[in-house]
This record gives sequence, structure tokens and C-alpha cells, in this order.
Amino acid sequence: MLFALICKDKPNHLQVRLDARPDHVAFLNELNAKGALKFAGPFLDADGKPDGSLVVIEAADAAAAQGLAATDPYAKAGLFESVDIRPWNWVFNNPASA
Repeated sequence: MLFALICKDKPNHLQVRLDARPDHVAFLNELNAKGALKFAGPFLDADGKPDGSLVVIEAADAAAAQGLAATDPYAKAGLFESVDIRPWNWVFNNPASA
């Protein structure tokens, strides 16, 4: 099942994001190599600076998705103000159904 991780950064935490980014990218690359990462990228504020993340993963259930989200280096660094984990259905432009 797919889950969307909708992550909102804490205010004034851009430097935390920048500092943790190499480990976060390595984490996402590892998920990608395992086939669990479907897509990911940052939300941007009005100035074009990242202020959150959208990560879509495949996980067995909500508990597994929560476990993956908790191991993200951004989460471990205390970057996020909130993380909403929602089951998600990829309807349009899903490469798996091409």
C-alpha cells in the first residue's frame, strides 16, 4: 500500500534541513534501492526555500509507514513540526500501471 508522508518543517529550521540533507538523501536512496520510495521532494515557501517534504512510500501498513517515517534523518534531527501519514492511491500517471 502507498502512503504519503506530508511533513511540515518547524519555523526557522532551514539550517537543520541543510545540515541533515546528506543523510536524508542517503536514506531516500536506500529506500529507492529497496523499491519502497515512489517519489519525494520538498515543499517550497514563497521565497522558494524548502519548508516541508512530500514523500510517497510503499509499506505493508500504517505502522510500517510510521516506522519508516521515524527513521528519516530529518525526523531524527527534529526538523518537522508535523508529519501526517495518509494512505494514498496513485491514479494518474502511475508508472506501475503503464
